Amino acid sequence: MVVLNRIYTKTGDDGTTALGTGERRPKYDLRIEAYGTVDETNAAIGVVRLYTAEMHELDAMLGRIQNDLFDLGADLAVPEREGKAERLRVVVSQVERLERDIDMLNEKLAPLTSFVLPGGTPAAAHLHVARTICRRAERVIVELAAQPGEPVSAAGIQYMNRLSDFLFVASRVVNGNGAGDVLWVPGQNR
Repeated sequence: MVVLNRIYTKTGDDGTTALGTGERRPKYDLRIEAYGTVDETNAAIGVVRLYTAEMHELDAMLGRIQNDLFDLGADLAVPEREGKAERLRVVVSQVERLERDIDMLNEKLAPLTSFVLPGGTPAAAHLHVARTICRRAERVIVELAAQPGEPVSAAGIQYMNRLSDFLFVASRVVNGNGAGDVLWVPGQNR
């Protein structure tokens, strides 16, 4: 259980922050950037949910995703170290649930004939913003994983990869199952 009695601690006033292990790192550290961008993805999904409250099934999926993103943040905040007790990790079953949700949503969609431009309904536009933030988070996490001594769970990387796909498919769903998609017209403005 998490208990937060004081919101400010002043411990970050020197430009560092603590990982879940207690280790202090500069606030610009790649690991901090990784879970910070995951948090940004979560906040963007929170904005999306302002528009999806009446879409009960999709909104429930988004709520589960927000919880998963906190799990991923916790996973990234406590790097796996040999000989240390296992902490909260994103697991393959979370990735598989996301895949099932994508498949279920995608069944209702007409095939695409062009790339989709961000837009349509406000919910779709916000889902595209969340998708692009998610892609940035994925890039940072993959870069972190490539660093020596910076372990990252494979399931966490997979989760972010699937999440961007989910957010794209969800944007089409809220655009009238694709009927309201704004399609790219190559060379239209030449």
